Amino acid sequence: MTMTKNEKPSSEAGELRRELISDELLDELLASTNERGIELTGQGGLLPELIRSVLERGMQAELTSHLGYAKHDPAGRGSGNSRNGTTSKTIATEVGPVELDRPRDRNGSFVSRLVAPGQRRLGGLEDQIISLYAGGMTIRDIRHHLAATLGTELSHETISNVTEAVAEEVAAWQNRPLEAFYPVIYMDALVVKVRDQNRVVNRHAHIAVGVDTSGVKHVLGIWVQASEGAKFWASVCAQLANRGVRDVLIVCVDGLTGFPEAIEATWPGAMVQTCVVHLIRASMRFVAYQDRKAVAATLRPIYTAVDEDQALTALTAFEDSELGRKYPAAVATWTSAWDRFIPFLDFGPATRKVIYTTNSIESLNYQLRKIIKNRGQFPNDAAVVKLLWLAIRNIEDKRARERAKEAGTPKGQPRKAPPKLVEGSTIQGWTTVLNELALRYPERFPTNTI
Repeated sequence: MTMTKNEKPSSEAGELRRELISDELLDELLASTNERGIELTGQGGLLPELIRSVLERGMQAELTSHLGYAKHDPAGRGSGNSRNGTTSKTIATEVGPVELDRPRDRNGSFVSRLVAPGQRRLGGLEDQIISLYAGGMTIRDIRHHLAATLGTELSHETISNVTEAVAEEVAAWQNRPLEAFYPVIYMDALVVKVRDQNRVVNRHAHIAVGVDTSGVKHVLGIWVQASEGAKFWASVCAQLANRGVRDVLIVCVDGLTGFPEAIEATWPGAMVQTCVVHLIRASMRFVAYQDRKAVAATLRPIYTAVDEDQALTALTAFEDSELGRKYPAAVATWTSAWDRFIPFLDFGPATRKVIYTTNSIESLNYQLRKIIKNRGQFPNDAAVVKLLWLAIRNIEDKRARERAKEAGTPKGQPRKAPPKLVEGSTIQGWTTVLNELALRYPERFPTNTI
């Protein structure tokens, strides 16, 4: 069959539909539906009726196969089992509730695979609930959304059970084995609101992204900080080590209290690099709006310096300047973080670009912040981890589907589908970085990666 320019590749299901139900017949059906004022979805809609018809006939076919003879077939006499009427059953679907007459057999041995005993939802609806939850909607929001759009009434407990069904998957992901060696790990945080007894408190959800020796990023885990810095970070590092991480070359952080000490205690050879972008933001908090552009220009020679000596000269010049005297707290921000700021200055431009900031996951955090804002507050820490994990998976899946749609785009034509956000994305120019790190740390770098 020849496809026109705008046609999509056909699936086997699509081919079968066209063989049995022509496009012309579908047009007539939709026109008649519109004339009679019948909705496509929701209670009493056309699509629920079609689903009902298909499922009921499918279950009747299953029962025929189970009994071994067709309805009214004399071969069934004396077989020891027979049809025994139907039982009414309502299931929730993506297009609305569907009322079914589920067939029974006299011995009670028939079990449908199309609609299992106790099943109250078709699988697609569960996927929709998970997707809505991953988008930041609360259980109450999801209930209202399904009722308004599909006419499907689900209880709070039902929706909660659907979202909780992923808890084991989240736990398995959070505890999965990791690689023994990561050249670079980024750690950044998001502020979330969590209910703690009778009050709502701000907590930090930290996301770790590791870069493997191929330059591919992986989200290593999500942790909600419920205790003081040093104790919390010691537990995070211990968990990463217990999951298999034996060595890390460089860890980029945003000035987290207690984290550098925990890193060095777990991986003694690791270099801790404070995120320069976070350092700039921290110092700008002390600067009046009208002076920020001038201060930013004064700070630039510090973090673009050739080496530590030139950076220190630039910092001293800032401290002695009129702006430095006007904003001593901004100067102090750099002075206090100096030892954790300067390590990246020992590397070449390509490696500096990779390790000077945690912005490699800023785009991810930007997307997650929108979801957190929609969500408002969380009942507990576990709910934070679950939502962020689902959100990351949902974002990456949506982007993958968009890329798949453009897979057949002829070469030279523009593609609009976004790349991978974090998970599975590759750092540009990684080969140069890999070689510099391998020369810098020959005794620690796995030889089979070069």
